[in-house]
Amino acid sequence: MKFAKNILFLILSIAFLQSSNAQYMQVDDNRTVEDLVENILINSSCANVSNISVSGWAFTSGNSYGYFNGSGSSFPFADGVIISTGRAASAVGPNSNLLSEGPTSWGGDQDLEQAINEGNTINATVIEFDFLPFANKVSFEYIFSSEQYLSNPGSNQCNYSDGFAFLLREASSSQYSNLAVVPGTNIPVKIPTVRGSGTICPPANEQYFDAFNGFEHPTNYNGQTKVLKAESTVTPGVMYHIKLVIADQGNNLYDSAIFLGGGSFSVETDLGIDRLISTGNPLCPDDTLLLDATNSTATGYKWFRNNIELIGENNPTLLVDEFGVYKVEVIFNPTCSSFGEIVIEYSTNPIPNNTTITQCDSNGDGIAFFNLNDANTAIIGSNTNVGSPSYYLTQSDAENNVSPIPNFSSFQNTSINQVIYARLQNNFGCFGVSEVTLSTTTTTVTVSPFDFCDGDALQDGITSIDLNTEISPTVLSNFAPGLLVNYYQTEADAQVQTNQLTNNYTNSTAFEEIIFARITDGVSCFGIIPITINIKTFTPENFEDEELFLCENESITFGVSAIFESYLWNNGESTPEITISQPGTYSVIVSNLDGCLAQKTFLVTASGPATITSVSINDFQGNNNTVQINYTGLGNYVFSLDGSYFQESPIFTNVGAGEYTITINDLNGCDSTFESIFVLDYPKFFTPNGDGINDFWKIENLNQPYAKIYIFNRYGKLLKQIGSNGTGWDGTFSGSPLPASDYWFSIFLEDGRIIKGHFALKR
Repeated sequence: MKFAKNILFLILSIAFLQSSNAQYMQVDDNRTVEDLVENILINSSCANVSNISVSGWAFTSGNSYGYFNGSGSSFPFADGVIISTGRAASAVGPNSNLLSEGPTSWGGDQDLEQAINEGNTINATVIEFDFLPFANKVSFEYIFSSEQYLSNPGSNQCNYSDGFAFLLREASSSQYSNLAVVPGTNIPVKIPTVRGSGTICPPANEQYFDAFNGFEHPTNYNGQTKVLKAESTVTPGVMYHIKLVIADQGNNLYDSAIFLGGGSFSVETDLGIDRLISTGNPLCPDDTLLLDATNSTATGYKWFRNNIELIGENNPTLLVDEFGVYKVEVIFNPTCSSFGEIVIEYSTNPIPNNTTITQCDSNGDGIAFFNLNDANTAIIGSNTNVGSPSYYLTQSDAENNVSPIPNFSSFQNTSINQVIYARLQNNFGCFGVSEVTLSTTTTTVTVSPFDFCDGDALQDGITSIDLNTEISPTVLSNFAPGLLVNYYQTEADAQVQTNQLTNNYTNSTAFEEIIFARITDGVSCFGIIPITINIKTFTPENFEDEELFLCENESITFGVSAIFESYLWNNGESTPEITISQPGTYSVIVSNLDGCLAQKTFLVTASGPATITSVSINDFQGNNNTVQINYTGLGNYVFSLDGSYFQESPIFTNVGAGEYTITINDLNGCDSTFESIFVLDYPKFFTPNGDGINDFWKIENLNQPYAKIYIFNRYGKLLKQIGSNGTGWDGTFSGSPLPASDYWFSIFLEDGRIIKGHFALKR
């Protein structure tokens, strides 16, 4: 029983392994290059192949090129030819290990480097051959796979690129062209130019990238492109040389491979590009297309539509007038035929609507300027994928797209209810034609002038007007509900709807201006009305801003003339004058009979009398005494010591001895401040001769009871001490008169100063 279970397990395991292997491709890397080219790659008896060669690397048990079979796997090709930068057989899945095969002695290829603009290639495999085509187009399908397609690469991998090229040239030429390019471009297909998103490397042309591969994949490569097609036109009967080459770049790591679809190398007859709606180039309903398969060496032609032979169509050309898949077989000999195919699709023609546009006619003659673009929306209707219509004088011109009306936005009709023609064309060039009737209407509505006040600070008759709110309601009240109004500088502009004015409009002509209102339903005109705008100015006399001063603890009254219609102060009062007791900015807005406004502003600044905090006197300097007045206050002050001469500085110089009255006046009109001071000095001599003049030496105005004065002779002997309020010194010592001479003194003042000097006693 145990033996039977083991046998059953072995059978199931073998079945599983066989099923598992079937999902991977198989590779035979021991076939000859002639077999690969002639029996696997080429599928045409119309290409005579010669001079087949290969260069690559022969590993111990196989080559860097070979035959692959993808049957039973998810690989897009059933079979074909593989060329790689490592051993071809290593391409077999699963994607379980990193392929970095090939020695560093295995060189690169210069033709490849030039074709893809990469340097330093290594591990190159090359298959080359000559072929002589009978038809005019050659193509084959391929997939590029590489280990460099890492789903989470380091940033250095974003710049490395293994490369390949399919190089074609006439056998007599040395100049190759590379057929392995991104479709529709000349960009070589390589790692940086075809790559999916989702990694650190930026995506590129990702519509041509297939996938980053997981473990279970038919090949052992990390990623690959979708099936791409290399193709080129050729000249029948001319020998060509083709070189299929792939190589690593930078180093021999991270191998890559090219899979060439079996039998995909074909020599075809090129009938041109498919005419498809999806690619934007279908035919229009009345179009025909001449298909041309002419070949000077052909012996016969067969044409097919949707795989059904068109009996009797044996010429080299076929005129197509309906959709379908068209094929041609170009017969060269019993064993050689070339095939070509083209898909033809037809678009429908747009169906434009007939319409009428109505323009306003100021003089009633039925002639006016029309903006034909007003008809665009109605003409287009429900048509999609169309451009703007173009307009013509005749139906024939519209159908043949000749002599369009040159200025759609300003067209003057030549007859009443003239009919012109619109051509509506879709994105594919297909068109339809409709009629446009040009009708006119005459408006008799008039609107009274609009008066506005100049609302700007500069009363120049230029101001801003909100047309939408100030004028439009009055204008539209003369018409049926639901219409629109726009404004223009001139009647001509209003007719063709150019240079439309903005709703927030500033008049360009001072004081009076005429603009034009166009009333429409969005297309047709119901009236063009002249609108007169009058701008009134209001500039009262003596309305310049004023600056006033408010003395402390007082109030002031100010204002404007009582000649206006209304008054509104910014403190809420509505009288011509106001009384205030606080400094600040006060403004009044007044109106006149027209409702125009003017504003005047009063800047009221606080002021007041000065307060003398101290007076600094530097005296006993002869006539060089100085007085400095120290003060506080809000006002703007001038200063005086005699009440007559005033100065802006509170410092006085060259002041003589004597009594002074300090006066501080506030230039803003508030009270003055006064204070008396004495500037002291000592007599330079005295004459004690009893005549009543200068009989005593004393310091006048020294109102310091504690001041002390000492008098000495020239030898320093103290002769007399006198007080500040006494009669002074009479020139005696111990009752005896002293002789005429110089005498010395010391004055000790209450503020701590000590004044020393000398004076003369004269007899």
